[in-house]
Amino acid sequence: EVQLQASGGGLVQAGGTLRLSCAASGFTFDDYAIGWFRQAPGKEREGVACLRTTDGDIYYADSVKGRFTISRDNVKDTVDLQMNSLDSEDTAVYYCAAARYYNSYDPKSGRGMDYWGKGTQVTVSS
Repeated sequence: EVQLQASGGGLVQAGGTLRLSCAASGFTFDDYAIGWFRQAPGKEREGVACLRTTDGDIYYADSVKGRFTISRDNVKDTVDLQMNSLDSEDTAVYYCAAARYYNSYDPKSGRGMDYWGKGTQVTVSS
Protein backbone atom coordinates (compact mmCIF):
# COMPACT_ATOMS: atom_id res chain seq x y z
CA GLU A 1 0.00 0.00 0.00
CA VAL A 2 1.33 3.41 -0.97
CA GLN A 3 1.43 5.86 1.89
CA LEU A 4 3.06 9.15 2.80
CA GLN A 5 3.64 10.14 6.37
CA ALA A 6 4.39 13.69 7.42
CA SER A 7 5.85 14.35 10.85
CA GLY A 8 7.60 17.01 12.84
CA GLY A 9 4.89 19.55 13.40
CA GLY A 10 4.31 21.25 16.70
CA LEU A 11 4.01 24.50 18.59
CA VAL A 12 6.82 26.99 18.28
CA GLN A 13 7.32 30.64 19.12
CA ALA A 14 7.69 33.23 16.42
CA GLY A 15 11.24 33.29 15.17
CA GLY A 16 11.72 29.63 15.96
CA THR A 17 12.44 26.63 13.79
CA LEU A 18 10.84 23.31 12.95
CA ARG A 19 11.84 20.49 10.67
CA LEU A 20 9.17 18.45 8.94
CA SER A 21 9.83 15.05 7.42
CA CYS A 22 7.95 13.14 4.76
CA ALA A 23 8.44 9.40 4.57
CA ALA A 24 7.03 7.02 1.98
CA SER A 25 5.97 3.42 2.22
CA GLY A 26 5.17 1.27 -0.75
CA PHE A 27 7.43 3.26 -3.05
CA THR A 28 10.63 5.27 -3.04
CA PHE A 29 11.09 8.92 -3.88
CA ASP A 30 13.18 8.16 -6.94
CA ASP A 31 11.55 9.60 -10.07
CA TYR A 32 9.06 11.66 -8.10
CA ALA A 33 8.40 15.28 -7.29
CA ILE A 34 7.78 15.69 -3.58
CA GLY A 35 5.96 18.75 -2.42
CA TRP A 36 5.06 20.35 0.86
CA PHE A 37 1.72 22.13 1.00
CA ARG A 38 -0.14 23.90 3.74
CA GLN A 39 -3.64 24.96 4.51
CA ALA A 40 -4.60 27.46 7.15
CA PRO A 41 -8.16 27.78 8.45
CA GLY A 42 -10.32 29.63 5.97
CA LYS A 43 -7.60 29.70 3.34
CA GLU A 44 -6.91 27.71 0.23
CA ARG A 45 -4.18 25.13 0.11
CA GLU A 46 -0.89 26.54 -1.09
CA GLY A 47 2.31 24.98 -2.22
CA VAL A 48 5.26 25.77 0.01
CA ALA A 49 8.13 23.90 -1.62
CA CYS A 50 8.63 21.11 -4.11
CA LEU A 51 11.64 19.00 -4.97
CA ARG A 52 11.91 16.96 -8.15
CA THR A 53 14.29 14.14 -7.38
CA THR A 54 15.16 13.43 -11.01
CA ASP A 55 17.01 16.67 -11.57
CA GLY A 56 16.95 18.46 -8.24
CA ASP A 57 14.64 21.18 -9.47
CA ILE A 58 13.15 23.09 -6.54
CA TYR A 59 10.19 25.40 -6.21
CA TYR A 60 9.59 27.71 -3.28
CA ALA A 61 6.63 29.93 -2.63
CA ASP A 62 7.66 33.57 -2.43
CA SER A 63 6.41 33.74 1.13
CA VAL A 64 8.97 31.18 2.33
CA LYS A 65 12.00 31.91 0.15
CA GLY A 66 15.07 32.41 2.29
CA ARG A 67 13.39 30.86 5.33
CA PHE A 68 12.44 27.35 4.30
CA THR A 69 14.63 24.68 2.73
CA ILE A 70 13.46 21.46 1.15
CA SER A 71 15.90 18.58 0.88
CA ARG A 72 16.10 14.86 0.52
CA ASP A 73 17.74 12.68 3.13
CA ASN A 74 19.04 9.75 1.12
CA VAL A 75 19.85 7.71 4.21
CA LYS A 76 16.41 7.95 5.72
CA ASP A 77 14.74 8.35 2.32
CA THR A 78 12.72 11.25 3.53
CA VAL A 79 12.08 14.67 2.07
CA ASP A 80 12.44 17.25 4.76
CA LEU A 81 11.33 20.83 5.12
CA GLN A 82 13.53 22.95 7.34
CA MET A 83 11.55 25.95 8.49
CA ASN A 84 13.38 28.89 10.03
CA SER A 85 12.25 32.31 11.19
CA LEU A 86 8.71 31.11 11.60
CA ASP A 87 5.93 33.60 12.08
CA SER A 88 2.24 33.39 12.77
CA GLU A 89 1.45 33.43 9.04
CA ASP A 90 3.08 30.01 8.80
CA THR A 91 0.50 28.45 11.10
CA ALA A 92 -1.27 25.75 9.12
CA VAL A 93 -1.65 22.05 8.59
CA TYR A 94 1.26 20.92 6.45
CA TYR A 95 0.95 18.05 4.01
CA CYS A 96 3.44 16.26 1.85
CA ALA A 97 2.50 14.90 -1.53
CA ALA A 98 4.21 13.08 -4.38
CA ALA A 99 3.81 13.11 -8.13
CA ARG A 100 5.51 10.95 -10.70
CA TYR A 101 7.99 13.30 -12.35
CA TYR A 102 6.52 12.83 -15.82
CA ASN A 103 3.00 13.71 -14.75
CA SER A 104 1.59 17.17 -15.05
CA TYR A 105 1.44 18.64 -11.57
CA ASP A 106 1.26 22.12 -10.13
CA PRO A 107 3.61 22.75 -7.17
CA LYS A 108 1.69 25.90 -6.30
CA SER A 109 -1.74 24.31 -5.86
CA GLY A 110 -1.03 20.59 -5.57
CA ARG A 111 -3.19 19.70 -8.52
CA GLY A 112 -1.97 16.55 -10.21
CA MET A 113 -0.12 15.13 -7.22
CA ASP A 114 -0.55 11.36 -7.11
CA TYR A 115 -0.28 10.68 -3.41
CA TRP A 116 -1.02 12.70 -0.31
CA GLY A 117 -0.11 12.14 3.29
CA LYS A 118 -2.06 13.13 6.35
CA GLY A 119 -1.13 16.54 7.60
CA THR A 120 0.91 17.67 10.54
CA GLN A 121 -0.08 20.77 12.46
CA VAL A 122 2.35 23.67 12.72
CA THR A 123 1.37 26.41 15.14
CA VAL A 124 3.46 29.53 15.55
CA SER A 125 2.70 31.65 18.57
CA SER A 126 3.43 35.35 18.47
